Amino acid sequence: MRSFQVQRNILFRGSATVTNGRFKVNFIVPKDINYAYGNAKISYYAEDGTPFDAAGADTEIIVGGTANLVNDDTPPLIQVFLNTDAFAFGGITDKNPKVLVKCSDDYGMNVTGTSLGHDLTAVLDGNVLETIVLNDFYESEQDNAQKGQALYPLRNLATGRHTLRVKGWDIANNSGEGVTEFVVAEDGKAALAHVLNYPNPFTTNTNFQFEHNLASQLLDIQVSIFSVSGKLVKTILHTSAADGFRVTDVAWDGKDEYGDTLARGVYLYRIKVRGTDVTGNTATAESDFEKLVILK
Repeated sequence: MRSFQVQRNILFRGSATVTNGRFKVNFIVPKDINYAYGNAKISYYAEDGTPFDAAGADTEIIVGGTANLVNDDTPPLIQVFLNTDAFAFGGITDKNPKVLVKCSDDYGMNVTGTSLGHDLTAVLDGNVLETIVLNDFYESEQDNAQKGQALYPLRNLATGRHTLRVKGWDIANNSGEGVTEFVVAEDGKAALAHVLNYPNPFTTNTNFQFEHNLASQLLDIQVSIFSVSGKLVKTILHTSAADGFRVTDVAWDGKDEYGDTLARGVYLYRIKVRGTDVTGNTATAESDFEKLVILK
């Protein structure tokens, strides 16, 4: 039998820009480390978008001891999204979404995993017995150790509403929390949520926006705009390749079918979406009526 050493705890994971072959990384070591002095390891990987890359490691650095160099009592800011940071609280997704956690702090996050209770964790639907530890999924922003994110895949979630709560600690062991809610749409059925236009009211231009559960599909979008008396005044047709769960780029200049500017006032609109997946299957969804206001 052979024995070997395993390094499980990562003090920092991040990236830096290489300029003229040189780079630097700055971060503050969290309080939660093993204070006994010992060899640490720095692993490097570099790429420039070509087929060539580089990798290496340094095991000569010594880590240990303690020093109180930071006076910090401000908790980190933790934001929780599904799939992208455009996700809105209560939005919809499919049964296999990705948890996106964005963190920011004056000095950086603690994801070492060396102290009980100081992990970056996610709890789905209040089930603390199946707490998800996100330490290994967290990475600091490029050239910025004060910000970072974790991306974690969920699988086979039940249809319906869910809550997700994330808690994390900064390098001085101040804790912060973030929470969101989301709805998993039923398989095979399209769904729309958070339908709106922005700006609203508007004078010359607005954009229709909505969330959907038809990611990675080709979307045929129809926006029908009516007067308050029920007369159809404008139909907007738009095609979008959905790489996420949100559409924000359906623009309108406030003109009717004949190119004439509509009078100021209140109008109603409804959005209808048809999605087509890679196998050719289609699903449609239609929103409720929403109001918009034109100012002149």
